[in-house]
Amino acid sequence: MLPPPDAFLPEITFQTSRSSGPGGQNVNKVESRVELRFPLRESQVLTEAQKELILEKIGNQLTAEGLLLVTAQDDRSQLRNKEIALTRFHELLLRSLRRPKPRKATKPSKAAVRKRLEGKKLHSDKKANRRKLD
Repeated sequence: MLPPPDAFLPEITFQTSRSSGPGGQNVNKVESRVELRFPLRESQVLTEAQKELILEKIGNQLTAEGLLLVTAQDDRSQLRNKEIALTRFHELLLRSLRRPKPRKATKPSKAAVRKRLEGKKLHSDKKANRRKLD
């Protein structure tokens, strides 16, 4: 089970920069874009098994230093973008920890097989009737 987003706050660092999103002149003055940085390998909140599973699923999204980056520049407000980034981060961890349900192999029923073969036979007869007779 994954801890709540607040449990990760001591390990997360936020970096702000100027956003390219909506905001008019505000965009040129205010650093509303938020980048969340999380050191996945050094995390004390996650267990080793969770870290391995996350690395397996999203290891290619980590930087060379082992940081997981999540950015948000959807809103004009830096605080709101921080909340959005934190939500995205938590959802990303939840998705990467979810194990897919194993597929059960099934066979088609005898009736389905019979129906398919009858359909093929009808199609074959239809094409055979189009041929010239000798």
